[in-house]
Amino acid sequence: MQPQGDIALIGLAVMGQNLILNMNDHGFTVVAYNRTTEKVDHFLANEAKGTKVIGAHSIEEMVSKLKSPRRVMMLVKAGKAVDDFIELLIPHLAPGDIIIDGGNSLFEDTNRRVKYCESKGLLYVGTGVSGGEEGARHGPSIMPGGSPAAWPFVKEIFQGVSAKVEGNVPCCDWVGEGGAGHYVKMVHNGIEYGDMQLIGEAYNILKNGLGLSAQEIHEVFAEWNKGELDSYLIEISRDIMAFKDADGSPLVDKILDTAGQKGTGKWTVINSLDMGIPITLMAEAVYARCVSALKDERVKAARKLKGPRPALTSIAASPEKKKAFIADIMSALYASKIVSYAQGYMLMREAGKQYGWNLNYGGIALMWRGGCIIRSRFLGKIKEAYDNNPKLSNLLLDDYFRGEIKKSQKGWRNIVATAAKRGIPAPAFSTALSFYDQYRSAVLPANLLQAQRDYFGAHTYERVDKPRGEFFHTNWTGRGGTTSSSTYTV
Repeated sequence: MQPQGDIALIGLAVMGQNLILNMNDHGFTVVAYNRTTEKVDHFLANEAKGTKVIGAHSIEEMVSKLKSPRRVMMLVKAGKAVDDFIELLIPHLAPGDIIIDGGNSLFEDTNRRVKYCESKGLLYVGTGVSGGEEGARHGPSIMPGGSPAAWPFVKEIFQGVSAKVEGNVPCCDWVGEGGAGHYVKMVHNGIEYGDMQLIGEAYNILKNGLGLSAQEIHEVFAEWNKGELDSYLIEISRDIMAFKDADGSPLVDKILDTAGQKGTGKWTVINSLDMGIPITLMAEAVYARCVSALKDERVKAARKLKGPRPALTSIAASPEKKKAFIADIMSALYASKIVSYAQGYMLMREAGKQYGWNLNYGGIALMWRGGCIIRSRFLGKIKEAYDNNPKLSNLLLDDYFRGEIKKSQKGWRNIVATAAKRGIPAPAFSTALSFYDQYRSAVLPANLLQAQRDYFGAHTYERVDKPRGEFFHTNWTGRGGTTSSSTYTV
């Protein structure tokens, strides 16, 4: 019997099952496999009942049911599990066959795996898949990279099952060689951390500053979702605020305030340090989760460390002032979001230079426009910015975003100042504003820092009255001599 399978998928957790059903809906025949083979039988008898999905109980059987070139996609835990499955697959595959990793792998691992598989005559794709359970089932954002020769053989499937935006344009395109696809997904997740933290800070000011109830915050988020902040994360935050527990009270108020993380935000921040790119807002978002995890310490500290009361009584008492203040919170959220995305694009631009990737920045915004967790109306404007100027050095310099920051700035500064005065933590709002003010400063106090470095370590400095690239050392004490440090990093 001739092989029937268009693609195989390994891993029958929620994402894997839903992606298989999505592929089936779009006319592709999928071979399903899981290391625990009982899951295959259960899936075929339940969720996949009545579909064209084919089950397999071994790697060998799975591969035998695939058309050539054979396409095998893994949705398994990042790390060792991916390497283990690659080793299990290689003996059963032929030159030109394609291994696809659709998990949240570190891009450096994908770089390594592409080279390794190509050395065996195989093609390898590392693809970011975003959208969660719903996205996998009905259309995720897909960000593939790896062996360029593999793209023509996976393009129809990936673009077929991905989310679509205006004009039926798929939220999927080839990102670049090596780990480029997983890198873009990593930055997506870093931005996601930032977006969630910003929404959390807005929620905190609305709740503990203005004293709004969960229902009132639901109404605020619902209104925000009709404008510039229209996005999946605002939408689900709106729904969360209205969700009631069994006793009729807001469920959100009963959820413990300690945030988890799987590591992709941390990876983004670590990589930004390696690159020398200041993604300050994402870093604050990661650290904010770390602070939230110190629950027991925070409870003790709350009893001993004193500060101002957060309640904004006079503002809350006046309907006009309250309305204006809520509008300022929206301005702070919107302006900070612009900074976060600007920083994310700064990081991707530097990665493109350092790793030799020709990234399509407008295309990335389009891939994120639908299906993924950070999908929003806002991303359409980012695509326009890079379509208008593919060499745009920073999103903040685009005419549209420059105008939006200008409109939002007064309210943004009011919220950051008020939060500081009232002791309401707003680390992401604050760091976004600090970065904006740093970025627009022609002169920063780093001249003193360079003098300090030269004083204690002879690290040298440049002068404003001399050409860039010419370095000087001063014998600041009269005892240090004229020998300077042998290395210098700008």
